[in-house]
Amino acid sequence: MTTMTMPEQVRHAVLAMPMAKTLQLAFRRIEPGETEIEMPVLDAFCFRPGQLQATAVFAVADFAAVSAAGTLLPPGWINATIDGTLKLLAPARGRHLLARGRVVDASRLLTICSAEVFAVDEEGKEQLCATLLGTARNIDASAKH
Repeated sequence: MTTMTMPEQVRHAVLAMPMAKTLQLAFRRIEPGETEIEMPVLDAFCFRPGQLQATAVFAVADFAAVSAAGTLLPPGWINATIDGTLKLLAPARGRHLLARGRVVDASRLLTICSAEVFAVDEEGKEQLCATLLGTARNIDASAKH
């Protein structure tokens, strides 16, 4: 039996979610307290050609922020979003989005986390298009409720 590190557990849990699969999310970096998640700009999520709807932008930001929070949890714990505020700063268009999540403040039951979302063009140039400030509820999955 192999045991996964917390970053590997977070990667596995996130990428197993149907929404993550639908959005075609891919982790580019995952470390304690920090993540980078890439999402392609897909026509199915655009409200005009090549420009993503806010819903898709929120989703990748939320996944990045809450995943970063998840990397700091003790074994047997999971987390879930309970609050998030997205600020759109520029159009989300390009080849893909890159969301960089990080932990702002971690405690036993709540973790404050954030993400910056960058639209990346064909040449690899990044433009900040959104920020998210979120709160994740930390849950002892092994506790009997």
